[in-house]
Amino acid sequence: MGCCSSASSAAQSSKREWKPLEDRSCTDIPWLLLFILFCVGMGFICGFSIATGAAARLVSGYDSYGNICGQKNAKLEAIPNSGMDHTHRKYVFFLDPCNLDLINRKIKSIALCVTACPRQELKTLSDVQKFAEMNGSALCSYNLKPSEYTTSSKASVLCPKLPVPASAPIPFFHRCAPVNISCYAKFAEALITFVSDNSVLHRLISGVMTSKEIILGLCLLSLVLSMILMVIIRYISRVLVWILTILVILGSLGGTGVLWWLYAKQRRSPKETVIPEQLQIAEDNLRALLIYAISATVFTAILFLIMLVMRKRVALTIALFHVAGKVFIHLPLLVFQPFWTFFALVLFWAYWIMTLLFLGTAGSAVQNEQGFVEFRVSGPLQYMWWFHAVGLIWISEFILACQQMTVAGAVVTYYFTRDKRNLPFTPILASVNRLIRYHLGTVAKGSFIITLVKIPRMILMYMHSQLKGKENACARCVLKSCICCLWCLEKCLNYLNQNAYTATAINSTNFCTSAKDAFVILVENALRVAAINTVGDFMLFLGKVLIVCSTGLAGIMLLNYQQDYTVWVLPLIIVCLFAFLVAHCFLSIYEMVVDVLFLCFAIDTKYNDGSPGREFYMDKVLMEFVENSRKAMKEAGKGGVADARELKPMIK
Repeated sequence: MGCCSSASSAAQSSKREWKPLEDRSCTDIPWLLLFILFCVGMGFICGFSIATGAAARLVSGYDSYGNICGQKNAKLEAIPNSGMDHTHRKYVFFLDPCNLDLINRKIKSIALCVTACPRQELKTLSDVQKFAEMNGSALCSYNLKPSEYTTSSKASVLCPKLPVPASAPIPFFHRCAPVNISCYAKFAEALITFVSDNSVLHRLISGVMTSKEIILGLCLLSLVLSMILMVIIRYISRVLVWILTILVILGSLGGTGVLWWLYAKQRRSPKETVIPEQLQIAEDNLRALLIYAISATVFTAILFLIMLVMRKRVALTIALFHVAGKVFIHLPLLVFQPFWTFFALVLFWAYWIMTLLFLGTAGSAVQNEQGFVEFRVSGPLQYMWWFHAVGLIWISEFILACQQMTVAGAVVTYYFTRDKRNLPFTPILASVNRLIRYHLGTVAKGSFIITLVKIPRMILMYMHSQLKGKENACARCVLKSCICCLWCLEKCLNYLNQNAYTATAINSTNFCTSAKDAFVILVENALRVAAINTVGDFMLFLGKVLIVCSTGLAGIMLLNYQQDYTVWVLPLIIVCLFAFLVAHCFLSIYEMVVDVLFLCFAIDTKYNDGSPGREFYMDKVLMEFVENSRKAMKEAGKGGVADARELKPMIK
């Protein structure tokens, strides 16, 4: 780490004025050590699963008697049909491959090692017998000879379920998998009709294959549109925000007016023509309209008051969006930050899944209730699954938190550098360097807190799915309420964590101190925070919708001229999903930059007032916002924005 020789910034802060980005010291070292120890545990699980998991069982597969396909096997004690020579039987075949157990995530079927997978559907036992005679691949149990397939009374139990679907070996894993996915339709009731119509399915697949060049081009278009939108928002942010505000006001006024008009119209309608049975219904409708109109009026009044109070905060949102555009001009590598994060996540997920697969084949052979072989880990090692599952959440959150800290560090460096010509050559790499040297412990602690909230929520969601249809209404309501509360808590903690990372990037304090200081700043600027998180987030959401709609429209126009197929719904869905994913990745970085800029601005205005020795760090656009606010407050007789209070550092 090479940083712990630095003096504690907290000890020095009381002896000098607050200046950001000066002191650097290691933060939350115990949490970094705990995270390293946890990663060592993950490595141990990986090594154990590879050493005891029998890679041959994973790659080559094994039958229901513990024999690995494609090799000679040793005899297992008290297990019949074990220890067979399967040198020429390289593929795993399931007698009933469509009998899935989704709860335990396994195929409830006898597995055999066979010479070849049936490439065509076998409708009768005679077809199964002919297949065995022609290909030398016996699809019935080892105890039954091919000549007995049509004569033995046990053939209905020891032979595959008819008709045997056409199958092909999965590449690299030597399992015979049905070619037609309609085999699994009964486990996706919502897709039964769609999947069972093979002609529709084939047309959709052919549509994807035929239009692959168009799909690739449209995905590239969404990428370009996302990058262009990030630049455009900077120049049209003022117009866009005010158009949005005007539309919201007009919509609320129009809705309220329509409700009062309907109420007045129904009240004036003659009641003599209404039959007695419908009179009570008309009165109830009139009363409901009155309630709706009053509620809409109250809502509109509150909305007007909020707009009146937050109108200056909306101006701050516009200014922050403008400055965020400048940040991306000075720090162009920020645009590519989502790609590095996504690449790191994919690598980790691939490692995690590989370890999980090896862990699934680890352990010793055990005979289950049906007399077949399963490989189970016994003793304390059986809880490695839980450790491995927690690792998926914590390390994934750690990678995402590293992105947040990297972006925060780069933007903080930009904001608190008075002369932008003195910026580091690559502020992103400089931020990564500071993260690795000083703040990995802070990131580990913040991501662990999110993990502590996610795990109970996932457990409750799993319990809800398992008890679906069994629990009473009260228990279902309690479970859903707990899940909802934990989800809200997770979102709040995510937002607080991001601001804590910004405070850490500024002052190099530990996570708890940074979170406390950031929370105080956010509470002091609650109205500004509300404006940025409502107006700003809604603007970015509209940007995502714009990119998806533009890409989808281009897709419709291009696919409409493609005459090689008739159904292009699936290609269009793929393109729109990819467009939303790309837009979300880019604009979420934009949103993150705006949030970091706001916290920097709030700290800047708290500890500086523009006087000599306490000059602002902010951009000219933000400076104009402060000057306008100061003039407005002077006209109101309340003095300047900042008083003459003594400068106190953010670090205690």
